[in-house]
This record gives sequence, structure tokens and C-alpha cells, in this order.
Amino acid sequence: MVTREDAQRVVDDHVKNDSLKRHLRAVEVCMRTFARKEGADEETWGIAGLVHDFDWEVCPTPESHPTFGADILRERGFPEEIVRAVLSHGNHTGIPRETMMEKALFACDELSGFVTAVALVRPTKSLSETKPRSVKKKMKDKAFAKSVSREDMLMGAEELGVSFDDQITFVIEALKPAASELGLNP
Repeated sequence: MVTREDAQRVVDDHVKNDSLKRHLRAVEVCMRTFARKEGADEETWGIAGLVHDFDWEVCPTPESHPTFGADILRERGFPEEIVRAVLSHGNHTGIPRETMMEKALFACDELSGFVTAVALVRPTKSLSETKPRSVKKKMKDKAFAKSVSREDMLMGAEELGVSFDDQITFVIEALKPAASELGLNP
């Protein structure tokens, strides 16, 4: 059985950038919240969120992410359920998202980063003052968080079968308990 501590070791061994560490934590928090909502295994879902991008800094090419990391996870004994979720969060891998965990990881990944970025530019850095309306307004600004795929954020909500506003609200609320870890206010 792989534990959160095992997952954190993988992150510590491969991630040096604090911003990426915060992103991994944000996705973990969203995934744990989503698992509770679905009545699923919070530990498994949280671990998938924590390790989904751990290979980003060490990949030989952007195209090899997350396949490069999936091989490392397998070598370290991570269950195939987590490895597959990590693989399916990259559209270019060709791995279709079939389970709710896979769909949730995809839906939470880009959106949690974007919501965090929106909150960080607010004078109060507060998630409570970050609303779906302000997130959607920032999406129109192509220079803002330009590496975040707007299409993927929209596709994530669609694959979950929820409105985009509801998915934004879910992510905002999920992140609030971890706000201080993410450099934000609740």
C-alpha cells in the first residue's frame, strides 16, 4: 500500500520549485474534497493529485510528461489506478479518462492553478473574494496565466457533467482550508 508519505517523498525527490509544490498541494486538496463528495477513497484520490505533475521539472521534454513520471511511479510501487489517473490528465497521452477519479484530476488540475492565480492578484489575496465571474473574466485575458489551457478547464467541467460556474465554486471552496499553505487568505 502506497501512503501519502510515499507520495510526498516522490515529490520531494523530484520537485524543487515552490510554485509547483503549491500547485501539487492545491490539486491534492481538491481531489480529497472531491473524493469525500463522491464517497470515494480520499487517500487514493489525494495521492493522485499530489503526484500528478511531480515529473514536470525533470522530464526530458514537455511531450514526455506525464509518461516519464508514470514509469517512476510504477517503479516505486504506485497502484495502476493512480498511474492511469496521472497518465489520463494529459490529453496528448491518448489515455481516455474513464473513472470519476481520472475526470476529477483533469477537471481540478488547470482550474485550481487558475483560481489560485486569480486570488493572488486580488489585493486581499482572498479566496472568499474570488468568484466564478472574476475567474471567467480573467480567462478572457490571454496574457493572464497564459500557460493555463482555457479549453482544458472548460472540458474538465463538461466531462464531469457540471456547469463551469459550479466547478469554479467547488475548487474555490475546496482550496479554502489550505489557503495559507498556498499563499492565500481563505
